[in-house]
Amino acid sequence: MLPVGDDNTGRTRTPFVNYFFIALNIFVFIYYQQWGHNAQAILSYATVPMEVLTGKDIVTSGLLATPIPVHLTLFTAMFMHGGLAHIIGNMMYLFVFGDNLENRMGHKRYFIFYLLCGLLASIAHVALSGYTGKDLLIPSLGASGAISGILGGYLVLFPRNSVSVLVFITVIRVPAFISLGLWIVLQIFSGYGSLTAESSGGVAYAAHVGGFFAGVVLVYFFAGRKQVSRE
Repeated sequence: MLPVGDDNTGRTRTPFVNYFFIALNIFVFIYYQQWGHNAQAILSYATVPMEVLTGKDIVTSGLLATPIPVHLTLFTAMFMHGGLAHIIGNMMYLFVFGDNLENRMGHKRYFIFYLLCGLLASIAHVALSGYTGKDLLIPSLGASGAISGILGGYLVLFPRNSVSVLVFITVIRVPAFISLGLWIVLQIFSGYGSLTAESSGGVAYAAHVGGFFAGVVLVYFFAGRKQVSRE
């Protein structure tokens, strides 16, 4: 199910920060990544778990030198994508769900919330890679971790909000707790399945799950307990 819209009747703020994040992701993908064809950008600025764990830049036949401190790739990777389908799907989720959180939190708090969820999601991926010993030298990138945090926060704040989702060629409306509940269940089961495989197949499920639950917890601090309890 791909979300294509939701109920915005209560929105009072223009989501400038959300638009900024969407524009920044698209700009990086088109200009710096050259529509995903610039392998040098990916191999230099994506998050490599082993580099983060050791604090050392690793250069191999499949990894290029990182021109910034390796720990900063936890942020740079947050604005890069592996392909057109990857960025379209992520930006659709961000467009549909991000504005509601920004409206509730305010611009500054939403800005910090987004980055913090993305950071914690990347740390979750690195931690699981270190624990399992899998995918330690595979670059990880994408806004999925930060957006997963937005989905977690949205589920807490707006569980009954009507969400329009595309199912095959039909658009139907379902409560947020169904569309987002199914999403996180799928991530958990897919992530569990990847633990028994030799690799995760290029999908950082730990980042998705970690980001989601980071959003569930952090929304109480960034939206306020009174704000959360209203729903």
